[in-house]
Amino acid sequence: MQEALLPIYAWLKAGHLIFVIFWMAGLFMLPRLFVYHQEAAEGSEEATKFVDRERKLLKIILLPSIVVVWVLGLLLASTIGAWSSGWFHAKLLFVILLSGYHGWMSAYAKKLARGERTLSGKQLRLVNEVPGVAVAIIVILAIVKPF
Repeated sequence: MQEALLPIYAWLKAGHLIFVIFWMAGLFMLPRLFVYHQEAAEGSEEATKFVDRERKLLKIILLPSIVVVWVLGLLLASTIGAWSSGWFHAKLLFVILLSGYHGWMSAYAKKLARGERTLSGKQLRLVNEVPGVAVAIIVILAIVKPF
């Protein structure tokens, strides 16, 4: 499989990076929408609009992006034989954690849609920092390959 994908490696990498950017943009935006949603009066027309915006962001941007990121990422890893590298295992761990964060945010969107506001605006603003820290670590691991 490694040799079969080598001619299109640069295209796989470009696609992977493009969809990582889409995924990260959505992960940065979703908690901000949650903050604004929670500031809207419960049951208001504005709150209903935020439910729709959050749903669209999750279904149109985030879900396709995470799928493409994973598929292309696994193909890239197979192409370069990264499975035996320590940096790759660390990167994979952080990508799994970031994927879990994505799932948690998706679940919180469903809670908000039901009117359950279990986090404060301050907590959501703090949660918004998670993808930035994770992506910084992931990029360092992928580019620098420190071990």
